[in-house]
Amino acid sequence: MEQIQVIQSKIYEIRGQKVMLDFDLAEMYGTETKYLKRSVKRNIERFEGEDFMFELTKEELSRCNFGTLNNQRGSNFKYMPFAFTELGVAMLSSVLNSKIAIEVNRSIMRAFVAVRQMIALPKSDKFAELQNEVRELKDYIEEVFADYNDINDDTRMQLELINQTLAELQTKKKLEEKPRKKIGYIQHDE
Repeated sequence: MEQIQVIQSKIYEIRGQKVMLDFDLAEMYGTETKYLKRSVKRNIERFEGEDFMFELTKEELSRCNFGTLNNQRGSNFKYMPFAFTELGVAMLSSVLNSKIAIEVNRSIMRAFVAVRQMIALPKSDKFAELQNEVRELKDYIEEVFADYNDINDDTRMQLELINQTLAELQTKKKLEEKPRKKIGYIQHDE
Protein backbone atom coordinates (compact mmCIF):
# COMPACT_ATOMS: atom_id res chain seq x y z
CA MET A 1 0.00 0.00 0.00
CA GLU A 2 2.87 2.33 0.80
CA GLN A 3 4.37 1.74 -2.66
CA ILE A 4 1.05 2.74 -4.26
CA GLN A 5 1.04 5.96 -2.26
CA VAL A 6 4.61 6.74 -3.39
CA ILE A 7 3.55 6.11 -6.99
CA GLN A 8 0.40 8.23 -6.56
CA SER A 9 2.57 11.13 -5.42
CA LYS A 10 4.37 10.93 -8.79
CA ILE A 11 1.19 11.11 -10.86
CA TYR A 12 0.66 14.64 -12.13
CA GLU A 13 -2.09 16.32 -14.09
CA ILE A 14 -0.78 17.93 -17.26
CA ARG A 15 -2.89 18.95 -20.28
CA GLY A 16 -5.92 17.60 -18.46
CA GLN A 17 -4.47 14.08 -18.19
CA LYS A 18 -3.00 12.08 -15.33
CA VAL A 19 0.60 11.35 -16.30
CA MET A 20 3.91 10.13 -14.95
CA LEU A 21 7.20 11.66 -16.06
CA ASP A 22 10.04 9.71 -17.62
CA PHE A 23 12.60 10.41 -14.89
CA ASP A 24 10.23 9.16 -12.17
CA LEU A 25 9.47 6.03 -14.20
CA ALA A 26 13.16 5.41 -14.89
CA GLU A 27 13.89 5.69 -11.18
CA MET A 28 11.13 3.21 -10.33
CA TYR A 29 12.25 0.79 -13.06
CA GLY A 30 15.82 0.98 -11.77
CA THR A 31 17.28 2.36 -14.97
CA GLU A 32 18.57 5.67 -16.23
CA THR A 33 16.25 8.14 -17.94
CA LYS A 34 18.32 8.11 -21.12
CA TYR A 35 17.89 4.32 -21.48
CA LEU A 36 14.15 4.57 -20.94
CA LYS A 37 13.91 7.34 -23.54
CA ARG A 38 16.07 5.39 -25.97
CA SER A 39 13.78 2.34 -25.66
CA VAL A 40 10.72 4.52 -26.21
CA LYS A 41 12.24 6.20 -29.29
CA ARG A 42 13.13 2.80 -30.77
CA ASN A 43 9.48 1.79 -30.39
CA ILE A 44 7.87 5.18 -31.02
CA GLU A 45 5.05 3.67 -33.08
CA ARG A 46 3.73 2.11 -29.85
CA PHE A 47 3.45 5.57 -28.26
CA GLU A 48 1.88 7.60 -31.06
CA GLY A 49 -0.78 10.05 -29.92
CA GLU A 50 -1.06 12.17 -26.80
CA ASP A 51 -3.25 9.53 -25.19
CA PHE A 52 -0.05 7.43 -24.73
CA MET A 53 2.79 9.91 -24.33
CA PHE A 54 3.82 13.49 -25.07
CA GLU A 55 6.88 15.63 -24.54
CA LEU A 56 6.56 18.54 -22.13
CA THR A 57 7.27 22.05 -23.33
CA LYS A 58 9.56 24.42 -21.43
CA GLU A 59 6.51 26.51 -20.54
CA GLU A 60 4.70 23.49 -19.06
CA LEU A 61 7.81 22.50 -17.19
CA SER A 62 8.22 25.97 -15.70
CA ARG A 63 4.52 26.18 -14.73
CA CYS A 64 4.49 22.80 -13.02
CA ASN A 65 5.91 22.43 -9.57
CA PHE A 66 7.41 18.94 -9.44
CA GLY A 67 9.00 18.19 -6.11
CA THR A 68 11.38 15.74 -7.77
CA LEU A 69 12.71 18.13 -10.41
CA ASN A 70 15.19 19.92 -8.20
CA ASN A 71 16.28 16.70 -6.53
CA GLN A 72 19.91 16.36 -7.72
CA ARG A 73 19.00 17.38 -11.26
CA GLY A 74 19.19 21.14 -11.37
CA SER A 75 16.39 23.15 -12.87
CA ASN A 76 17.56 23.14 -16.52
CA PHE A 77 16.88 20.18 -18.77
CA LYS A 78 18.82 19.41 -21.90
CA TYR A 79 15.91 17.32 -23.19
CA MET A 80 12.32 17.87 -22.18
CA PRO A 81 10.78 15.03 -20.18
CA PHE A 82 8.23 12.63 -21.64
CA ALA A 83 4.88 12.47 -19.90
CA PHE A 84 3.27 9.01 -20.03
CA THR A 85 -0.46 8.54 -19.60
CA GLU A 86 -1.90 5.38 -18.09
CA LEU A 87 -1.96 3.80 -21.56
CA GLY A 88 1.65 4.86 -22.17
CA VAL A 89 2.80 3.35 -18.88
CA ALA A 90 1.05 0.10 -19.81
CA MET A 91 2.80 0.18 -23.19
CA LEU A 92 6.17 0.66 -21.44
CA SER A 93 5.86 -2.84 -20.02
CA SER A 94 6.09 -4.22 -23.54
CA VAL A 95 9.13 -2.07 -24.31
CA LEU A 96 11.01 -2.61 -21.04
CA ASN A 97 11.06 -6.35 -20.71
CA SER A 98 12.56 -7.05 -17.30
CA LYS A 99 11.11 -8.59 -14.14
CA ILE A 100 11.52 -5.30 -12.26
CA ALA A 101 9.72 -3.41 -15.04
CA ILE A 102 6.83 -5.88 -14.95
CA GLU A 103 6.45 -5.67 -11.14
CA VAL A 104 6.72 -1.89 -11.09
CA ASN A 105 4.25 -1.68 -13.96
CA ARG A 106 1.69 -3.69 -11.99
CA SER A 107 2.04 -1.30 -9.07
CA ILE A 108 1.74 1.71 -11.35
CA MET A 109 -1.43 0.33 -12.93
CA ARG A 110 -2.89 -0.19 -9.44
CA ALA A 111 -1.96 3.39 -8.53
CA PHE A 112 -3.66 4.77 -11.65
CA VAL A 113 -6.78 2.76 -10.82
CA ALA A 114 -6.70 4.06 -7.23
CA VAL A 115 -6.38 7.67 -8.49
CA ARG A 116 -9.27 7.12 -10.90
CA GLN A 117 -11.41 5.73 -8.06
CA MET A 118 -10.54 8.67 -5.84
CA ILE A 119 -11.66 11.04 -8.57
CA ALA A 120 -14.84 9.08 -9.29
CA LEU A 121 -15.78 8.55 -5.64
CA PRO A 122 -14.14 11.28 -3.59
CA LYS A 123 -13.97 10.69 0.12
CA SER A 124 -16.28 12.79 2.20
CA ASP A 125 -15.03 16.31 2.27
CA LYS A 126 -14.90 17.43 5.92
CA PHE A 127 -14.87 21.08 4.89
CA ALA A 128 -18.00 20.65 2.78
CA GLU A 129 -19.69 18.79 5.64
CA LEU A 130 -18.84 21.64 8.03
CA GLN A 131 -20.16 24.17 5.53
CA ASN A 132 -23.45 22.27 5.30
CA GLU A 133 -23.74 22.06 9.08
CA VAL A 134 -23.03 25.79 9.45
CA ARG A 135 -25.58 26.58 6.73
CA GLU A 136 -28.22 24.42 8.46
CA LEU A 137 -27.45 26.04 11.82
CA LYS A 138 -27.67 29.50 10.26
CA ASP A 139 -31.06 28.66 8.69
CA TYR A 140 -32.30 27.34 12.03
CA ILE A 141 -31.15 30.47 13.89
CA GLU A 142 -32.78 32.73 11.30
CA GLU A 143 -36.02 30.77 11.69
CA VAL A 144 -35.87 31.04 15.48
CA PHE A 145 -35.23 34.79 15.29
CA ALA A 146 -38.08 35.21 12.82
CA ASP A 147 -40.39 33.41 15.26
CA TYR A 148 -38.97 35.49 18.11
CA ASN A 149 -39.58 38.70 16.15
CA ASP A 150 -43.15 37.57 15.44
CA ILE A 151 -43.64 36.98 19.15
CA ASN A 152 -42.06 40.33 19.89
CA ASP A 153 -44.39 42.07 17.46
CA ASP A 154 -47.43 40.37 19.05
CA THR A 155 -46.15 41.16 22.54
CA ARG A 156 -45.39 44.76 21.56
CA MET A 157 -48.94 45.21 20.23
CA GLN A 158 -50.40 43.70 23.40
CA LEU A 159 -48.23 45.96 25.57
CA GLU A 160 -49.38 48.98 23.57
CA LEU A 161 -53.01 47.95 24.09
CA ILE A 162 -52.38 47.49 27.81
CA ASN A 163 -50.66 50.89 28.03
CA GLN A 164 -53.50 52.51 26.13
CA THR A 165 -56.07 50.91 28.43
CA LEU A 166 -54.09 51.98 31.51
CA ALA A 167 -53.87 55.52 30.17
CA GLU A 168 -57.64 55.55 29.64
CA LEU A 169 -58.22 54.21 33.17
CA GLN A 170 -55.91 56.85 34.66
CA THR A 171 -57.76 59.58 32.78
CA LYS A 172 -61.06 58.22 34.02
CA LYS A 173 -59.77 58.01 37.61
CA LYS A 174 -58.53 61.61 37.50
CA LEU A 175 -61.95 62.69 36.34
CA GLU A 176 -63.53 60.77 39.19
CA GLU A 177 -61.15 62.23 41.78
CA LYS A 178 -62.01 65.86 40.99
CA PRO A 179 -63.90 67.38 43.86
CA ARG A 180 -67.53 67.70 42.95
CA LYS A 181 -69.82 70.35 43.86
CA LYS A 182 -72.17 69.20 46.45
CA ILE A 183 -75.69 69.01 45.46
CA GLY A 184 -78.25 70.35 47.81
CA TYR A 185 -78.79 73.28 50.11
CA ILE A 186 -75.95 75.55 50.85
CA GLN A 187 -75.33 76.07 54.46
CA HIS A 188 -73.69 79.19 55.61
CA ASP A 189 -71.74 79.39 58.79
CA GLU A 190 -72.88 82.16 60.91
